[in-house]
Amino acid sequence: MPATIIESLDHEGRGVARHEGKTIFIEGALPQEEVVFSSYRRQPNYELATASRILTSSALRVEPRCRHFGVCGGCSMQHLDAYGQAAAKQRVLEDAFWHIARIRPMEIYPAIYGTGWGYRSRARLSVRLVPKKGGILVGFHEKRSSYIADMDTCEVLPPSVSALLSPLRKLIGALSLPNRLPQIEVAIGDSLTVLVLRILQPLTPADETLLRDFADRHGIQFWLQPGGPESAHPFHPCDAPPLSYVLPDFGLRLQFRPSEFTQVNHGINRMLLRRAMSLLQPQPGERIGDLFCGLGNFTLPIARSGAFAFGVEGSQVMVRRAGDNAAQNGLADLTSFSVANLFEATTEMLAGWGRLDKWLVDPPREGAVDLVKAIGEEGPRRIVYVSCNPATLARDAAVLAHEKGYRLSGAGIANMFPQTSHVESIALFER
Repeated sequence: MPATIIESLDHEGRGVARHEGKTIFIEGALPQEEVVFSSYRRQPNYELATASRILTSSALRVEPRCRHFGVCGGCSMQHLDAYGQAAAKQRVLEDAFWHIARIRPMEIYPAIYGTGWGYRSRARLSVRLVPKKGGILVGFHEKRSSYIADMDTCEVLPPSVSALLSPLRKLIGALSLPNRLPQIEVAIGDSLTVLVLRILQPLTPADETLLRDFADRHGIQFWLQPGGPESAHPFHPCDAPPLSYVLPDFGLRLQFRPSEFTQVNHGINRMLLRRAMSLLQPQPGERIGDLFCGLGNFTLPIARSGAFAFGVEGSQVMVRRAGDNAAQNGLADLTSFSVANLFEATTEMLAGWGRLDKWLVDPPREGAVDLVKAIGEEGPRRIVYVSCNPATLARDAAVLAHEKGYRLSGAGIANMFPQTSHVESIALFER
């Protein structure tokens, strides 16, 4: 097996090296390390490989905390310390701006990061009956595989949820449908943990008794999902309080259903909101658009700051949830919401919203290219763009900078998903 020197990290957290005229992407390797690698996929111009031996270690290398690291595909960067992870993600963001949009931020914001462990308030656990491995497996998929990792703990889940992995294996193994329950959705609020069971056949009375006993013993609430996400409904206990999270900086509490999108990391979400509001600078008398508003995560802090917040989202269900959250927080008079497909935005659609002094944009991974292309001469003077995909952010930044007259005043990352290569970021555009 050959050895090579690692030059950098790519956007998936793999070490990048040049060897015999090829680019080699090496899992488990860090910049400036000399590693022995073993290739598992060879192409004419590149190879995918794993580091089989570290000859010279980086000063940023740490011992992975999880004993399943390297097998479980949930994490890819546990061998890199927190500062190194933030720096690597910042470089991915800056490289995307330059290579895709040919622009650089005028200012690099300090990275937002917090605890790297026990932070996931949302997770989708796969379930499979594997008799050769002792029965039911519950967890994340193995690396590069459809198999489920044989795991009994998870360091990025809250300890109370990690401790449920083994009991859940026993519970599902005792049900009448162990091979007809493919998934468990985890949703955690400030005072409640919900487990949504995706079931492909009805429960028996004995199954229901087992689930009730489990929920009572472990202090969680079960929901059942027999069909699509809209079919999810509470099972036991039915009198549990609704899921919610608080934003103490703004005196807000937002409610949500387990099937509705919320940020996976409540602590980083709070810090990201502080950064977003400091960049947006909402003022009384302003009318600010929160586009892809979801359940009001950014809309309500904008309104709490005194500006009028206009939220737009493609889902009628989410718009209704956002309106309910605004009313419950006493902000109905400073908010309004509209349903629109922002992936098909037009100049006429934007004109129909009326004047918007500023925008907060928080799209899914696909980005918001049609939305930014629709901006006209009377567009917002300031746009705060929160992104979960550096590539689509950079693509949209190219439109804003080269076609719409905006400058990229600053950008930085928020380590929303520590131990993974996922890059969350925030950017400010002004004109």
